[in-house]
Amino acid sequence: MDLLSATDWLRHRPGYTYPLAVALVGLTFLLRVAAGDDLSGFPFLSFLPAVLLASFVGGAGPGLLAAMLAGALVQQFFVEPHDAFWPVSAVQWIGLATFLINAVIIVSLMEMIIVAHGRQSRLRSELNSFNVRLEETVAQRTAELRHEMEENAAAQAQVRQLQKMETIGQLTGGVAHDFNNMLAIIIGNLDLAQRRMTGHEDPRLLNSLQNARDGAQRAAVLTARLLAFSRQQPLAPEVIDVNKLVGGMSELLRRTLGEHIRIETVLAGGLWPTFADLSQLENAMLNLAVNARDAMPGGGHLTVETANTELDERYSRMHSEVEAGQYVMISMTDTGTGMSPEVIDRAFDPFYTTKGPGKGTGLGLSQVYGYIKQSGGHIKIYSEIDRGTTVKIYLPRHVGKADARLAAAGAQPIPQGSVNDTILVVEDDEHVRTMTAESLHELGYTVLQAASGVEALLLLEGNPEVDLIFTDIVMPQMSGRQLADAVQEKWPGIRILYTTGYTRNAIVHNGVLDHGVSLLAKPFSLEQLAHKIRELLNVPVSSGGEGTGSRA
Repeated sequence: MDLLSATDWLRHRPGYTYPLAVALVGLTFLLRVAAGDDLSGFPFLSFLPAVLLASFVGGAGPGLLAAMLAGALVQQFFVEPHDAFWPVSAVQWIGLATFLINAVIIVSLMEMIIVAHGRQSRLRSELNSFNVRLEETVAQRTAELRHEMEENAAAQAQVRQLQKMETIGQLTGGVAHDFNNMLAIIIGNLDLAQRRMTGHEDPRLLNSLQNARDGAQRAAVLTARLLAFSRQQPLAPEVIDVNKLVGGMSELLRRTLGEHIRIETVLAGGLWPTFADLSQLENAMLNLAVNARDAMPGGGHLTVETANTELDERYSRMHSEVEAGQYVMISMTDTGTGMSPEVIDRAFDPFYTTKGPGKGTGLGLSQVYGYIKQSGGHIKIYSEIDRGTTVKIYLPRHVGKADARLAAAGAQPIPQGSVNDTILVVEDDEHVRTMTAESLHELGYTVLQAASGVEALLLLEGNPEVDLIFTDIVMPQMSGRQLADAVQEKWPGIRILYTTGYTRNAIVHNGVLDHGVSLLAKPFSLEQLAHKIRELLNVPVSSGGEGTGSRA
């Protein structure tokens, strides 16, 4: 078969094989003539090798040509009489017929061998082709499996990171709740102390009180950031046009970042609306902008871009916490020092910072992370060392009508209360309850106190003139929401104002305040308390509404 394979090229070229058949017969003829009387018998037999070689090299055509040419030469030159073209006797006819039959058998056998060889070659070629395709398929599937393994590994890493963040979030949320109660006492008493000062005290005392209050406020900001990271801050979302938000913040960003930072905005046409807490989104963008400024100490370029985008199922599989769908994207790209992969992995951890001592709390990005996650969105960092950083915020697209929202009031004088307005303070923490009652007394209100929901209901039975209940939410036996439900059923005209340092409770669902609910988060200042109380007391009650209105 190897010899057949070696002569395939010649077999496929008839222009060579027919002349070769003639040459083989001619060569045999010359050898026969040269042999003379040594090969006087069986003249036809000496030409069968030529027929065999001709059919082997060229197939049936050259083999038959060699057989006919050999028969003619033998009849003409080696059979008596030499000048007769046809056999003259029966023996000669038998000899010629035997030669031709043997030649045809040889040619047929060779043709069968050649056909079988060709079929075998085709099968071998198909097998080789199949093996190549199989190897390519195996290589492709192996690459796909390797890619899927990498995606699964990345997804598992994301899950581990989420679990870690969730655990830290639960811890920080609990710590922030306790701190808020303590800070409420500190800030409230400092406000009362400043309010009760006559103006004749030592100026150093005034400075000390103000410094203490500033420190307490900074601590309150830190606890607010901890709550934001743990996704336990109450959100008041509204429909937002992000393009208008970015355009409105441009001047604020320029003043905040300084002249050495060039700011450019790229706003997408036809941008979808989103549904989020406006003030928290502004804080998130400001935090990212400040981080970008710190990464460009020698100046640089900050680009704020908006776009409509869709996160598909593949992206969702790679980021298990992301739900596939349509999002509004806000990206902030700087030309700063960039972040290494190790820093990116820890960027959202609370208290993690690469800044020097005293230059950062490590809560900025963690606060942004918590707010975005609580809003149902996604945040991603892309960065290269010395090439800059891009932070992309994805907020879910809002479909539906926008709800009207009252504009926030500007700075106003502290409103005073009236003894004709009675407020019931319900708080299980004695120190917080006492501080709140004293603050309301200082504002001029008539104040009642209760340490639990049950005690509050008993007080209401004897004091139906209560205008507003200021109640903590997380209390033993009866929560603030359960108390409010009981009050609204029996005294529907009483307004309800909630307070809490922890938002995983009955009035916040998925991080969003229930409709019609009023909340003053701890810690609160005397000014915040005064404005919120006055706001509720000034709004007429609506039948069946909770938390607003005047008593009938």
